[in-house]
Amino acid sequence: MERDRVIDYFLEHVGLKPWMIERELKIPMDSEFVISIIGPRRSGKTYYFLQISQKLGNCVYLNFEDSRLRDLSYREIREVLRIFVEIFKTTPETLLLDEVQEISGWDIAVRELHDMKRFRIFVTGSSSKLLGGEIASRLRGRTLSFLLLPFSFREFLKAKNVDVKPLTTMDEAAKIKALLREYLEFGGFPEVVLNEMKTKILKEYSDLILFRDFIERYNVRNVGIARFIHSFIIQNFSREVSIASLFNKAVGGGIKVSKDTVYNYVSNLEDTVSFFFLKKYSGKAHLREAWPKKIYLCDTGLSKTVRFQEDIGKLMENAVFLELKRIQNINPLTEFFYWKDIRQREVDFLVMEGVEVKQLIQVTYASSRDEIEKREIESLLKASEQLGCKKLLIITWDYEDRSKIDEKNIEFKPLWKWLLQTATWKSLQHS
Repeated sequence: MERDRVIDYFLEHVGLKPWMIERELKIPMDSEFVISIIGPRRSGKTYYFLQISQKLGNCVYLNFEDSRLRDLSYREIREVLRIFVEIFKTTPETLLLDEVQEISGWDIAVRELHDMKRFRIFVTGSSSKLLGGEIASRLRGRTLSFLLLPFSFREFLKAKNVDVKPLTTMDEAAKIKALLREYLEFGGFPEVVLNEMKTKILKEYSDLILFRDFIERYNVRNVGIARFIHSFIIQNFSREVSIASLFNKAVGGGIKVSKDTVYNYVSNLEDTVSFFFLKKYSGKAHLREAWPKKIYLCDTGLSKTVRFQEDIGKLMENAVFLELKRIQNINPLTEFFYWKDIRQREVDFLVMEGVEVKQLIQVTYASSRDEIEKREIESLLKASEQLGCKKLLIITWDYEDRSKIDEKNIEFKPLWKWLLQTATWKSLQHS
C-alpha cells in the first residue's frame, strides 16, 4: 500500500543525522501538552523535528505537504497510525505532525489523539493562527506554542563556523561586524546562509510566500492586487503603515479594490508568519488594536527581493524586532510595542512584562555620539517621563557608552554586542 511506504520512508529519514546547526529554541520534550512549533516557510521547522527526534525515539513523522498525504482527511490520521502499529508491531510514543494546517479539521484529530493520552504530540505550521488564541481555542487549552524564526545572529555565526567567544582584538570585532552586514543584507534563512546563490533563493522564497501561503491558501482571485500588497509590505518594512494609506496607494496606482479587501489581504499576509505588524502603544487596550502599525519581516533577506536602496538603519531595527520575538519564547509575559506621541516623537520599541514597562529601545545606524540625532534622544526621554521607565537603551552600529541626560541614564550599545548576548531577555530585567 502506498501509505505504508510513506510511513516507512519517514521513519527511515527520521533516523538520519544530517549536518545541522543546533537551534536555540528550547521546548519541553516530555510535556502533557501538544507542542506547537510555528514559523515561516524555510525557517528550519522540519530539520528541527529531525533534531528533536534523536532525543525522543520511537517516533512517527508525517509531513502533510507531501503529495502522498495532501488529500488525507483528519479522520484518516488515526488510520495511518493503526497501519504503523500493524507493520511495526509497536505503538509509537511520539507523533511529529509537520505543516498540520494543510489538513482541514486537523485540530479535531489532534484533540482526539491527545485525549487518548498515549502519545507525546508535536506539530508544526506556517500559519500565525497556530500561535495565539485561535490554536488555544481549537485545542481547548491543550497546547504550548513556540515561534521558530530563521537563524538568529548567534546561529548564523555558528553556521559560518565562527566562534562567538568574548572578542579580545579589534580585528575580531571587525570580522563580526562584517558578518553582521552580511546577516542584515541576506538574512538568516538556513539554506540562504549555507548557499552562494542567496538572492535567487530569496526570490524563490518570496514567490513561495506570495503564491503558496497567500494566493493559494486563501483562494485569492485578483493576483495583481495580491502582488501589489505583498510588494508594498516588503518595501515598507520597519515603517508605519495604515490600511487607509495602503488603500490610497493602490487606488492611486489605478488598482480597483475596496478598503475591506485591502484589510483582508493584509490580515491573510500576516497569517503566513512571514510578516509582523507591531502595534502602537496606548494605555487603552482597544486603541492598541487599531491601525496604523509598523511592518516587520520574518527575515531581513526578504527585503533584498524588492529593495531599491540599502537602509542599514531599517535592517537593524528589523533585526532587533526579531530578537524581541525570540525573547517571547523564553518569557511569554513579554510584550512590545512602538511608542509615538501627538508631536510625532517616536521610540522604536517599548518592552513590557505584564503591566510594567521594562525598557525603551531606540535603534540607529550610528558609529559615534555625534551621529545620533537629537530627536531620537529627546523622544526616548519624553517616553521615559510619560511611562515612568528608567531603563533606556540606544542600539547603535558601533558606539558604546553610558550617559546621564536630564537625570536619566541612557545606555548605548552596538547591535552586534546586543545580538550576541546569549540571553538577551535577561538584559531587559537587569540592565
